[in-house]
Amino acid sequence: MTPRADADKSRWASRAVQVLFLIALISFWYFLTASGRVSAILLPGPVPVLDELIDVLKTGEFVGDLLITLTELAVAFTISTVLGVVIGYLISRSPYLIKVFEPLLAGVYAIPIILFLPLYVLLFGLGMPSKFALGATISFFPTVINTIAGFGYVDKVFITSARSMGASDVQMFRYVLLPAAFPIIVTGLRMGFTVALLAILGSETIASLAGLGHHIVHLSESMDMARMFAYITFAVAIAAFLNAVVSKLEERWRS
Repeated sequence: MTPRADADKSRWASRAVQVLFLIALISFWYFLTASGRVSAILLPGPVPVLDELIDVLKTGEFVGDLLITLTELAVAFTISTVLGVVIGYLISRSPYLIKVFEPLLAGVYAIPIILFLPLYVLLFGLGMPSKFALGATISFFPTVINTIAGFGYVDKVFITSARSMGASDVQMFRYVLLPAAFPIIVTGLRMGFTVALLAILGSETIASLAGLGHHIVHLSESMDMARMFAYITFAVAIAAFLNAVVSKLEERWRS
C-alpha cells in the first residue's frame, strides 16, 4: 500500500470515529430527554431543536448576528496578527530580548484575559470595539510567542551558511529565516484564531448589544430553550467550520 493510500485510509478512519462520536452524543441526548431524566424545559430533545434550527436557517434571522460576530473576529484577528508577527520578529532579533520577553509573555498568556472584559467594556462600551480589543488581546499572545520561537530559534548552521555565501539582510529574511519560521508562525496564527473566536463568542454572552452570543442569552432569558439550543448548535457548527478551514490552510502552508 502506498503512503498516499495509507494517509487516505487514516483520514477516513478519523472521520468515521468523529461521526460515530457525534451519533453517540445525539443518541445519549435523545435518551436523556425521552426517558424524562432531564426536564424538557431545561433540555429540549434533539428533534425540537432540529426543527428550530431548520426554521432559523429558513428565515435567515441569524444573518445580522453572524455578520457582527464574524466582523469582530476578522478585525480582532487582523490586529493581533499584525502586532504579534511584527513585535515577535523584532524581539527575536536579540537573544537578550528573547530571554526577557518570552517568559514574560508566556506568563501573561497564562492569565485568563477574559477577566479584563469589564475593563474593556468601561473603556470601549458594550458594542463591537470592546470585542475587537478582547479578541485581539487574547489572540496576540499565541501569535507573538510562536513568532519569537519561529524566528529566534532558526538553526545557526543555516544562518552561517547564508552569510558565508554573501546573503544580504533581505535575502536572509526571504530565503532562510521566513521559510524556517513560517510553520511555527502558522501554528501560532491558528491558535490565535481559535482563542479569538472563543473569546468573542464568550464575551457576547456576557456583555454585548448584538452577535450570536448575545442572541443566545436573549433566548435563554426568554426561556425559549429549543431555539436557544438551535442557536448554540449553529454557533458550534460555524466555529467547527472556521477551525476546519484554518486547519486546512495551515496544512497547505506547511506543505
